[in-house]
Amino acid sequence: MWPEKDIEYIKLKDDELGKHFGLFVNHDLISVISLFEKNNVVQFRKFATLQELQGKGYGSVLLDYVLKEAEKQGATSFWCNARVNKIDFYKKFGFEEIEEAATKDGMKYVKMSKNF
Repeated sequence: MWPEKDIEYIKLKDDELGKHFGLFVNHDLISVISLFEKNNVVQFRKFATLQELQGKGYGSVLLDYVLKEAEKQGATSFWCNARVNKIDFYKKFGFEEIEEAATKDGMKYVKMSKNF
């Protein structure tokens, strides 16, 4: 998601509180996502697929998996700050735009949510 940035840029102060998932193909990590749960509401952050493998369905497989796992474990809703150019991707999974979130490094984000 930020391949030109240093690893410190993507670290979160609460990373140790998250559950981190990865999708491997032929032993290579190609897609990642981190989940942060509070009171049965799950936020996902740092969702990314290697740039050269985007558009091949790997991110969809990983997102579908974590959505199902979160629901099984009692989550009532799931949300993220989605890049504006990815809104249609999240809508395919039942997410809805609920508010403008922020601008970071010149990129505009929208808060999206899905209830179970």
